[in-house]
Amino acid sequence: MSLVRLTDFAAIVCAPDTTVRRAMERMTETGNLFQVVADRTGRVLGTVTDGDVRRAILSGVAVEESIVRIMQREPVIGRIDRLDANRDLLEWLRRASPHAAFLPVVDESGTLREILAFADVESEPPAALIMAGGLGRRLGERTRDLPKPLLPVGGKPIVERLIARLEETQVRRVYIAVHYLADKIAEFAAGRPGIAELSILREDEPLGTAGAIGRIDDLPAGGLLVLNGDVLTDVDYGALVSFHRRNRHDGTVAVAQYQVDVPYGVVRHNDDGLFLGIQEKPCMHYFVAAGIYLLSPEFCALVRPDQRLDMPDLMELGRGAGLRVGLFPIHEYWKDLGRPQDLETAERDLDRVANRERE
Repeated sequence: MSLVRLTDFAAIVCAPDTTVRRAMERMTETGNLFQVVADRTGRVLGTVTDGDVRRAILSGVAVEESIVRIMQREPVIGRIDRLDANRDLLEWLRRASPHAAFLPVVDESGTLREILAFADVESEPPAALIMAGGLGRRLGERTRDLPKPLLPVGGKPIVERLIARLEETQVRRVYIAVHYLADKIAEFAAGRPGIAELSILREDEPLGTAGAIGRIDDLPAGGLLVLNGDVLTDVDYGALVSFHRRNRHDGTVAVAQYQVDVPYGVVRHNDDGLFLGIQEKPCMHYFVAAGIYLLSPEFCALVRPDQRLDMPDLMELGRGAGLRVGLFPIHEYWKDLGRPQDLETAERDLDRVANRERE
């Protein structure tokens, strides 16, 4: 475990009228997966973590609500005079807050003086598996001679963007499952300079969205990130790994919010078919699988070599075996690139980001 003392509070301490959305943005900007909520005098009112935000989204909290709605109102707090008197600060932290990633430290008046951020540097990062074997039929002529993961978006192949994002999270082993136009993806992997070690898993016959897991030997204790090869996202994989481990999940499913606008009045009725009312043109919200999963070695062991298996079936196998499966809601940018209009939208989105950066 390593320890950092933080005394510059500008980006990690927020006022109680900060919105959930702004707190999320501040976590992304700083890389610290928490915010300390304090009043104008510096007195600590509560704390909010990335996990708190994601659990709130799952429970239906709107991102425009105040951070006070979701903050921990009685967080573990250290007293600066007592910390200074302790010879083994790290051991004190383990006892006082064994599952936390940070500790606000206050003086005798309750005013924030520093924040101790600590992490288990010995934990092993996961490996990653990119599912890149699909035919990409919905993209028509675009994938006749080029596999979907190699289609350029913003001047870079989709799979390059996926790998680069993984490398930022210290992932060093990346497997790529291939089938359609496999040689082209293998050629890309062989010629790509980078930090991660890339390995190609060839499927002579399609094994579904989870079958390639059974071909991986010697998985790291950190588990396996499984990604669809047609996803463009800014998701924080480090936050996903932290969320997975702190909640003691065996499997974590990343989910994105999806909105459906119903253009008609929806009739409500009881079990006897009697009319209860009409909801005029409602907007329905759902959580959909985002094509990103984090699986423990025990979860991966459920997949037999060369077994055709899709991810929903693997999730059910895990639940049936008593494994703990949780949801990780994505509030970062996410887009599935399965249709031509999705690629066009992604191009426009990346152009807007590039223009903002130039400004």
